[in-house]
Amino acid sequence: MKKLNKFKFLFFALLLLAGASCKVDKIKDVTEPVKDISGSWRIIKATRNGTDLTTVVDTNIYSISKFRINFSGGKYTITNPLPFLVTGDGTYALDNPQYAFTITFSATGSTTPVSTAFSYPIVDGTRVLNLVFSPGCPQTTYTYSLEKVN
Repeated sequence: MKKLNKFKFLFFALLLLAGASCKVDKIKDVTEPVKDISGSWRIIKATRNGTDLTTVVDTNIYSISKFRINFSGGKYTITNPLPFLVTGDGTYALDNPQYAFTITFSATGSTTPVSTAFSYPIVDGTRVLNLVFSPGCPQTTYTYSLEKVN
């Protein structure tokens, strides 16, 4: 019986020693950086209701390869427009500068701002801006994936 007590004592002493020797590192607070979308962006992929339009839509009326949206200081400009949320230049705002899920466009002269889903992932080492929207008919959904023009 004394051997069993010695074993218990030794086991608990080792357990206590092991627990006391563990070093606990504090994890530093990690803050998400502010999303900076300033610059000129071009479409790298466009779909309408899941159908890829990227290589199909380059006509005299619309040109995916020439479309540009430029963001600077809370304002945006559109060059070579396509079906989009807004038809003219104006201002934009993210719902949260650090954890953005929505972007709102306010075209100059319009009294109604337009919001859409927004994501800003890194894909294959490149920052991508994804916009999903319906410019009029709710049954028609466009998805534009844009990358910054260098």
